Amino acid sequence: MLHSAYRWTLRTLDDLVSNGKIRYVGFSDVPAWATAEAATIARFRGWAPIVAVQLQYSLLERTSEGELIPMSEALGMGVMPWSPLHRGLLSGKRSDTGRQRTPGGPTPAELAVIDAVIDAVIDAVSAVAEEVGATPAEVALSWVQGRPGVTSTLIGSRTVDQLEANLGTLAVTLSEDQRAALDEVSAPKLNFPAENNRLLAPNLQFAGATVDGRSSAVSPLLHASAARY
Repeated sequence: MLHSAYRWTLRTLDDLVSNGKIRYVGFSDVPAWATAEAATIARFRGWAPIVAVQLQYSLLERTSEGELIPMSEALGMGVMPWSPLHRGLLSGKRSDTGRQRTPGGPTPAELAVIDAVIDAVIDAVSAVAEEVGATPAEVALSWVQGRPGVTSTLIGSRTVDQLEANLGTLAVTLSEDQRAALDEVSAPKLNFPAENNRLLAPNLQFAGATVDGRSSAVSPLLHASAARY
């Protein structure tokens, strides 16, 4: 159950919408479980719904695909990614800017692995950029903007030149093959049960049927169970 102060916050937000002080309610950087609970209470009480969530999302930060983005899609919330260029690294930079170098952080060996992953993603982005005649930043932003659930992308431009460069993304179209290449090189390791549900659950749930255009296989577990009985 949400803390009472949390409920009062939702009630206050509803008043602000009703009084025309704000147009919509959105959450930023709130865990999926808390956002879902708040959305359920707001719906139950007839208060202003939560229509959008802001979250960090880029080719170098995709862990929100585990819970936050699926929750947003299921509950009808728009996804508004911030830091889509991951502190500028996806603009093609090769410096250490934006890479973690903090006391108590990853060990040198762990940092070497992290840097290898970052460099592989930057290489892939740069390769696609060369293919489509765009900048790496435009490709990275185009990838984010085309992801499921994303309705608007928050850019961190500090100058007019940066803004105009980012707006060039609107003219960039990535092919399915190019998107697949970027998806593969940046694939995140998600917490349980995300991968289990993606890879195994459909075969248990649908046992070879095609549901919503997605086909499934019969799980070996079901074959083994049928053999026993």
